[in-house]
Amino acid sequence: MKSSISNYSEDFMRRAIQLAQKGEGFVHPNPMVGAVIVRDNKIIAEGYHHNYGNLHAERDALKNAADNNIDVKGAEIYITLEPCCHQGKQPPCTQAIIESGIKKVYIGSRDPNPLVNGKGVELLKAAGIEVVQDFLKDECDSINKIFFHYIQHKKPYVILKYAMTLDGQTATYTKDSKWISGEASRLNVHKTRANVAAVLTGIQTALCDNPMLNCRLNDGEKHFNPTRIILDSHVQLKEDSALVKSAKDIPLIEVCALDLTEEENSRMEHLKSLGVKFIQTESCDGKIDLEKLLTLLGQEGIDSILIESGGYLNASFLFQKSMPLVNEVHVYLAAKFFGNDGQSIFNPVRGLGVELAKDALELKKPSVEFFDNDILLKYEV
Repeated sequence: MKSSISNYSEDFMRRAIQLAQKGEGFVHPNPMVGAVIVRDNKIIAEGYHHNYGNLHAERDALKNAADNNIDVKGAEIYITLEPCCHQGKQPPCTQAIIESGIKKVYIGSRDPNPLVNGKGVELLKAAGIEVVQDFLKDECDSINKIFFHYIQHKKPYVILKYAMTLDGQTATYTKDSKWISGEASRLNVHKTRANVAAVLTGIQTALCDNPMLNCRLNDGEKHFNPTRIILDSHVQLKEDSALVKSAKDIPLIEVCALDLTEEENSRMEHLKSLGVKFIQTESCDGKIDLEKLLTLLGQEGIDSILIESGGYLNASFLFQKSMPLVNEVHVYLAAKFFGNDGQSIFNPVRGLGVELAKDALELKKPSVEFFDNDILLKYEV
C-alpha cells in the first residue's frame, strides 16, 4: 500500500501539517488542523483552524475555494485530523465535505474524541466518498499530543521545563539566576506558554522571583494567556505579588491543603476577594498529592501544564512512587559556566532520586533545537 502512494500525495499532507501548525497558540483547547484541496496533483485551495471558535480547517479551505470561485466537485482533500461530525461551536465538517462534492478524503490522525471517533469516516463513506485513513499518521499525531492525551486520560499533558548552565547550575552561589538562557530561548518559552492551558510553579519560586507567568509575545497577535497555578499548601502568596495583582485579568489558581488554620483560611478568603481561585486537595507526607491534583485539574478542563519551578518540585513530579507525572522534558542548555562554592549548589532536579544507576528514569525520542548560543533538548518521558 505504501509503495503505491505518490510523493505528490505525501507533499500535500505535509503542507496540511504546516498549515495546521500556524494555529499553535491560538486554537487551544481545540486541536491544530490543516486541510488542502487538490485536483490533478495541484493544490487548488487550503485552510486551517485559525482561532478557537472560528472555522475548522475543512470549512476554511472550502470557504477559500468559494471566495476564489474554485469548483471543488470531484476533487480530493487532505486533512490532518478526522473531520468532526457533531455540532459544537462550528457545524460538522463532514456535512460540508459531503455537500461540496469532494470525491476522496485523506485523513492523517484518527480523532479519539468519542463524539467523532470513526463516526466522521462512516458518514463520508455512507455518502459515497472514498476515505484513506492513517495517511502520514505519525507526523499528523505529533502536532496534537496534548489534545490526544487529554481526551484519552482526562488529565493534563505535563511538560517540565528548566534552563541550566553547562555545569548543571540553575543559579549562582548567591542565588542569582537572571539570566541563564538567552533572549531567543526565553522568547521560545513564551511560545510554549501560549500553547498550554496552564503554567505551574511552587510557592518558593513565586515568593523569590515574583513572576507573572503570562505570555509576553510582542508580535502583534493576540496570544492565549495560560492559567497560572501556584502550589501553596499554607497560603503564603502575598497580595502585592504580580500574580495576585493580575488575577482578575489572567486566571490564577492557588492549590492548598484541606486542613488550614484559622489564619490561613482568613488569608485564603482575602485572596479570593482579589480574584484568586482556590483548589484544596489532600496532602501526602505533608505535601500536596500531585497525582490527585492532576485529576482535579483535568476536571477543571486544564488539558496541559508547563512546569516552571525549582529543583525540589521538579523532582516531585519526576520521581513518584507509581510513575512519573511528566510527559515531556524541555531543557535549555546555556553556553555558560556558573561554578559553585561547594555548598550552595543549585541543580534543576533536587532530592534523593534513585539509589542505583540502573534504576534511573530514562527518557526517549530526543530532539534538538538551537536558539543563538543555547541548545534546547526535548525528550518524552
